[in-house]
This record gives sequence, C-alpha cells and structure tokens, in this order.
Amino acid sequence: MEESNSKSKFKRVCVFCGSNSGHRKVFSDAALDLGNELVERKIDLVYGGGSVGLMGLISQTVYDGGCHVLGIIPKALMPHEISGETVGEVRTVLDMHERKAAMARESDAFIALPGGYGTMEELLEMITWAQLGIHKKPIGLLNVDGYYNSLLALFDNGVVEGFIKPVAREIVISAPTAKELMEKMEEHTPFREHVAPHESWGTEHLGDYPSQENKP
Repeated sequence: MEESNSKSKFKRVCVFCGSNSGHRKVFSDAALDLGNELVERKIDLVYGGGSVGLMGLISQTVYDGGCHVLGIIPKALMPHEISGETVGEVRTVLDMHERKAAMARESDAFIALPGGYGTMEELLEMITWAQLGIHKKPIGLLNVDGYYNSLLALFDNGVVEGFIKPVAREIVISAPTAKELMEKMEEHTPFREHVAPHESWGTEHLGDYPSQENKP
C-alpha cells in the first residue's frame, strides 16, 4: 500500500447508491472499485444501510477491507433494502429527512454512485445544502461510463440559462473512476460563496470541511 494513500484528509465518506445493481456489470465493478479505493485510503464508509444492490457491494467491500461501516436506514425501508445479514454498524432512524441529516453529520465528504431517484435526490440535497452554506463538505459524482452525462449537461444548461451561478456549478466534482474522483476531491477547494453563513443555519453539528480528526 502506498504511504500517501494512508493520509487522506477524509476520515469518513458518505456514498449514495441504490438498492439495485443496474443491468450492466460496469456499475457493480464501479461500486467494488470505490470500496477498494476507500479501503486503500483507510476511509470509513457511511451509507444507506442496505445489504442489496450497490449498497451491499460497497459496504461488504469496505467492511472486508477492515474499515468501519455505518449504515443509516429508516425503519420503513428495512424490509425492502435489507436482505439477510448486514455488515458493520446499522443505525435505524424514523424517516428520510433524519437519514440524510445523520449521513451529513457523520461524513466528511459525499460521493454518488449511479442510482435512481433516491440516489439523485440525496445528491441534489447535499449540493443544495452546500450552495446555501449548511455544510462545507466536498461532493463527488462517480460518472461511470457516462451514466450522469445528462445530469451534468443539465447543470451546465442551468448556468447558461441563468439559474445556476458559474461558481456554484463547481460544487459538483465528477470523474469516471474512483481513483481519479478521490484525487480530485482531496485537492478540491471548498465552495465559499454561500447564500447564508454556515452559523446562521444552526447546523454546527454537521461539521466543517473536512474533519480535522487525524486517523491513527
């Protein structure tokens, strides 16, 4: 293992991903690749708590690699997203709002794998929170085989049409591979032109950018 990989400034990364695996192997491979990248960098995982689909693949990979896994799942989704035995720590919450707040609080950064409505909703909420100033944590999009090309094009069009400020477009960091994405996120300068100061939201519990706690 390279020494540089053991000194990530991120202690915990939240990965948004689906309870489905997609129709093509490339998506499962990407989840495994991201899991291995987190392990190589000694980064713990925070995720949606499921044991199926891409959720199950990345959580098992990180757990098998010796890093901590924290799954946060609403009680109502447990029968749908948990099949068999889960790995790591599982925390149940009341609803989706509590889930996202807990994921944000426990993480130093966010990454979205390919997924459906739920994955995109979680991604977009974290982007919005960054724009508003609720948190100062980097947000990465793993654009596997161009899966998110259309979404990124929509963001670009939002800038062209005057709905997204050019500086706010830079909130989203994207790359086609886990290694490249992690490298870009490690080097990323936090977004600072917030709508309102972080302190005015009363969300100090969400933490700053990124955690300053050093890993052993």
